[in-house]
Amino acid sequence: MKKNSIILISVAAVIVLLISWGISGYNGLVTLRENVNSQWANVESQYQRRSDLIPNLVSTVKGYATHESSTLEGVVAARAKATQITIDPKNLTPEKLQEYQAAQGQVSSALGKLLMITENYPDLKANQNFLELQAQLEGTENRISVERNRYNETAKQYDVSIKFFPKSLIASICGFTEKPYFESDKGSEKAPAVKF
Repeated sequence: MKKNSIILISVAAVIVLLISWGISGYNGLVTLRENVNSQWANVESQYQRRSDLIPNLVSTVKGYATHESSTLEGVVAARAKATQITIDPKNLTPEKLQEYQAAQGQVSSALGKLLMITENYPDLKANQNFLELQAQLEGTENRISVERNRYNETAKQYDVSIKFFPKSLIASICGFTEKPYFESDKGSEKAPAVKF
């Protein structure tokens, strides 16, 4: 009788430990997934900040560079396209992230062209409004870079956690899937040629 009781208590203790481990592992994975989602929101927030600055920048430049309308329209069109692409962080796939990143890259390219044309307008370059907007835009670009790096770090921590045994068992049972990373833009691996 005592032997059966000891076996029963031992089995019950093992079951309680397994359930506790499963709950703890699941809660840990949920916390990591929510960290990734939160960090994604930070990335989107910085891209939104940039999008909010663009109309002011375009308006300021428009007053000086009226015959540069195609460049100005390109910036506005790229911004409009980029703001139409939204991603639910719960369903973040590599394909969706690439589409989002491509749209944001078009905005960066259009802004680069816009800032290049300002070199032809000394009065614009001296305009306090323009200088302030340009400084805010540069700061925003830095913030975007920082938030993208933080997102990648958070996604890596999550991805590693769902792949390590034994949490990989919980992850596969409960539907935890990998999160994609931001990657460098195509062609950025080649350094630009500097000619004098």
